[in-house]
Amino acid sequence: MPDKDPSLEAAYALETPDDNRKLYADWAQTYDATFAQAMDYRMPQIIADIYAEDPMGPVLDVGAGTGLVGQHMPRGAAVDALDISAEMLAVAMGRGVYREALRCDLTQPLSIKDGAYKAIVSAGTFTHGHVGPEALEELMRIAQSGARFVIGINAAHFEARGFATKFAMLEPHISDLDLRDVDIYGAGVDAAHRGDQARVAVFRKV
Repeated sequence: MPDKDPSLEAAYALETPDDNRKLYADWAQTYDATFAQAMDYRMPQIIADIYAEDPMGPVLDVGAGTGLVGQHMPRGAAVDALDISAEMLAVAMGRGVYREALRCDLTQPLSIKDGAYKAIVSAGTFTHGHVGPEALEELMRIAQSGARFVIGINAAHFEARGFATKFAMLEPHISDLDLRDVDIYGAGVDAAHRGDQARVAVFRKV
């Protein structure tokens, strides 16, 4: 990947785990101001609000980044932060809302025991240039029977990268699948990304 200043477009252009590490190492300290606030990024709040409809824990925040989902989670929730970027995790842990930081690459097997979590949430990991549907297998493995998932997936990415097909394959192993289309950004977003949507997959592991 050619050198680029940290930006949404640079994030969408990512192709490998090393690309992710480099971009987010450079972006960690300014991400909240230059992206989340500047773009009126609403997904972390949306994911936390859906989780709060039926909260259970412990919870794994997948692709936690700087901890924007964690800061909106219900008070007292036992939440761990997982991310590929040590620098982003350092910012997340500074919020004081996570139990533990787990530096992991979702394209590889996770060093987490089977059935470790009762809920798994994710706001911005399943999008362009990041992680595809194959990662759902490992997330299912580390979830307990009955665990609740709240996973935001870029809507354009949902069909193009095979998420619809993956959920059809997972059908015997999940229940109560509810796909909710939501706006990723609020009114303050720039014109280029106005109308960008995510499909939030809410379901339980059988």
